[in-house]
Amino acid sequence: MSECVLFVQAEGDSRVVEMVVPEKVSESALMARLKELGLLGAPNLLVFVDEAEDQVRGEADRPVEGVRHGARVHITGCRRIRVAVHYVEKTAERDFAPGTRVRNVKAWAVREFHLDHKDAAEHVLQICESAERPSGDTPLHTLLHGGCALCFNLVPEKRVEGAF
Repeated sequence: MSECVLFVQAEGDSRVVEMVVPEKVSESALMARLKELGLLGAPNLLVFVDEAEDQVRGEADRPVEGVRHGARVHITGCRRIRVAVHYVEKTAERDFAPGTRVRNVKAWAVREFHLDHKDAAEHVLQICESAERPSGDTPLHTLLHGGCALCFNLVPEKRVEGAF
């Protein structure tokens, strides 16, 4: 049986832990491996693979959906993350899976606010009341600081115009 490497990210922990599992790992085996590595200590934590909407429940023989070499496993206390995006005088809100990447939230916001392709390319998501602009590959749950909600502003990316 072939194996694959998964990258585990836990809410509130900046580390990314590599974990090797069988390619067709069961939910119970995955949960046991996470506990063995000390990554699943609290009983209220939920496990998601990549951007899956459904959590891994730990059922004995059920194979884990989405396991492949390089997949991310997200450990969080949030089943869903409520995201608000502000653009000009408008606000759009939606719930996302914890492993949803910032780039997918931006793509959703661009559709919600009906931005054309050129305008969308010149805007980025910035966390409300901060100067932090997370990269597009960042999973939402890693941005949480208590609670299960995030707020972003869709702002113009800095442009340098003119000669030096």
